[in-house]
Amino acid sequence: MTVRIAPSILSADFGRLAEQVSEAAEAGADWIHVDVMDGHFVPNLTIGPAVTSAVRDATDLPVDVHLMIENPDQYLSAFAEAGANYITVHQETCPDLRGTIERIRKLGVKPGVTLNPATSLETLAEVIPEVDLVVIMSVNPGFGGQAYIPESTQKIRRLRAMLDENGADGAQLEVDGGINVDTAGEASEAGASVLVAGAAVFRHPDGIAEAIRLIRRAAAGRAAEEVGADRAQ
Repeated sequence: MTVRIAPSILSADFGRLAEQVSEAAEAGADWIHVDVMDGHFVPNLTIGPAVTSAVRDATDLPVDVHLMIENPDQYLSAFAEAGANYITVHQETCPDLRGTIERIRKLGVKPGVTLNPATSLETLAEVIPEVDLVVIMSVNPGFGGQAYIPESTQKIRRLRAMLDENGADGAQLEVDGGINVDTAGEASEAGASVLVAGAAVFRHPDGIAEAIRLIRRAAAGRAAEEVGADRAQ
């Protein structure tokens, strides 16, 4: 399985956002990930539809919008109009999760559902066949640059089995949080098909292109030590 790399603009230089998005696309990124936080569901405040629209204007890649917000239904239309290809909501914020998924799809956007680290996979049992994307948070959401939670790997593995067993093997399994050359291979081997990486891409000392190359090689199965040795050459 080819793993997609989705750089998160949360760690980009917003003064050069279009330039950095274009650079990531030219370097081989597969999607662009947009983290939307409201300061209520998570303790941080980030961006809205206007920045999403700017990202859409800067690239032809799929734009993956992750709504870490309360009452996401109020904003689905705005993000759809801004050019989102995927809109992902948190299971924890949607009392009528099935209805939210249906509303996203009616907007012509692919629906996704995200689970926080402490949320059980069983909460997805009724909706798995209806989504195009399931996201495992491998950090507690709110801030970029956090360390990957090791227990996430087994959760990824269990979710991959659930998707396969429920006939939803075509849905993407995305992992978001702490992804870098040390963790990309582990997440990929467990069954992830999309890896979100923010700081590891946009703040890499050798630049965006090199960061994406190293993460992709790690996701393909090369040990982190081998990737590091290759980088040092």
